[in-house]
Amino acid sequence: MLQTAGYVCKQASSGMEALAALTSGDEFELMLSDLMMADLDGIGLLARTKEKYPDMPVVMVTAVHDISVALAAIRNGAYDYLLKPFEREQLLNTVSRALENRRLKVENRNYQTNLESLVRARTDQLQAAKIDLERSNDMILQALGDALDLKDAETEGHSRRVTAFTIAIAKAMGLPREEIPVIARGAFLHDIGKMAIPDAILRKPGKLDESEKALMREHCYNGYQIVKKIPFLVDAAEIVYSHQECYDGSGYPRGLRGGEIPLGARIFSVADTYDAITSHRPYRAARSHADARKEIMAWTGRQFDPEVVKVFLDMPEQFWDDLRKDVDAQIYRVAYSTGAKG
Repeated sequence: MLQTAGYVCKQASSGMEALAALTSGDEFELMLSDLMMADLDGIGLLARTKEKYPDMPVVMVTAVHDISVALAAIRNGAYDYLLKPFEREQLLNTVSRALENRRLKVENRNYQTNLESLVRARTDQLQAAKIDLERSNDMILQALGDALDLKDAETEGHSRRVTAFTIAIAKAMGLPREEIPVIARGAFLHDIGKMAIPDAILRKPGKLDESEKALMREHCYNGYQIVKKIPFLVDAAEIVYSHQECYDGSGYPRGLRGGEIPLGARIFSVADTYDAITSHRPYRAARSHADARKEIMAWTGRQFDPEVVKVFLDMPEQFWDDLRKDVDAQIYRVAYSTGAKG
């Protein structure tokens, strides 16, 4: 019946002979098996076949008119069963459905495999695009920093150190990992608004008069206006805007207090003051770590957030000394490689 319908068939006279045919190297798409066989019955053959060839449907052919036998075959993985005697159309319909079921299974598995490969490829593409974007963002940050360095030669070392100090405090406070880059960018660009300050004021060796102080205070707003226009720096722009605010509301430009001040700006305030006190200035020598701690403690609750101060004070002096040396060494290497040293 099957050969007449155009199917290529191979006949086996026993279960063991069927297993030998399956392992001969020929590819089979369907097996029809009797239940009652001497050396290996149909259920045993079904189990061993499904173990090795799970995609190949098996149709059981039996003269046993016992529904429990048929159900046992189905439970063991048979696609369907035929009761002897059967009609030609009944056989061909069962075979056709079984082969269609196999085709759909194979197509589905191939689709899943191709989909997984496509997802992996797209994921790799997205990852590469993300790396390129991050590299581009870093270049934008560096370009902004370089522009400010040309305006104010003292900015580079301060910006890099205060960024490292801010990151260290943020990590010690246990901030979420994704928030730290935002805070770091805000710290690095905090003085970017000074690009709009006249050189005569920015580089004035003496004290500023009141009108000059007013102009200098505009650097927070100027920086905010510059940075907020860059999409990946929108959140960092708030830190730039707020980096001169004080915890008690006495700061500028908006007189924010307490939790109104972005946390990144509150962390930056402590890091900035620490760097200012412990760094050399044209008008004074660097002061000690102990002096910085004393000064920051004295202004806790007024200029500084007490919670940020507590975390800062719990960090050992050696940590800050090592971090400063690392940052200064990096600045020297960058400057030397560009020909600014030696």
